[in-house]
Amino acid sequence: MGNSKIRCFLFGAIIIMLFVSIKTQAQNLENGKKIYQTKCLVCHQSDGGGVPNMNAPLDGASNVIGNDIARLVKIIKNGFNERVELDGLYYSNSMTANPDLTPAQISDVLSYIRTSWSNKATKVTTVQVQQAIKGNQKTSAK
Repeated sequence: MGNSKIRCFLFGAIIIMLFVSIKTQAQNLENGKKIYQTKCLVCHQSDGGGVPNMNAPLDGASNVIGNDIARLVKIIKNGFNERVELDGLYYSNSMTANPDLTPAQISDVLSYIRTSWSNKATKVTTVQVQQAIKGNQKTSAK
């Protein structure tokens, strides 16, 4: 009888932890969407398509769904002022720096971008963002 109660307790605890984890992930993506809407949408558009020859698309872009998380973090944090070639096309508009965003906020917005529209990349953790900010190159997507 005692083992049955323990099993029920453990099963219940696992279900609760799973629910909390799923709810937290959903909240993080919702936070990422809000950040995107206030910081990114004007240039990259609601569909992530960007503006031809000016602002790079985020939907389906190899640099967004690729493994170089550190580069994405640095661009979001520090901005970007160079003409860039992306998937055979060139974009010339500067990207404004976002030094006020916390690692958690950057994680949320990158996770939102990497899983929105047609993107099916992995989410980005706060630890990966912190490592990128510190200059640690061990920030590849897994």
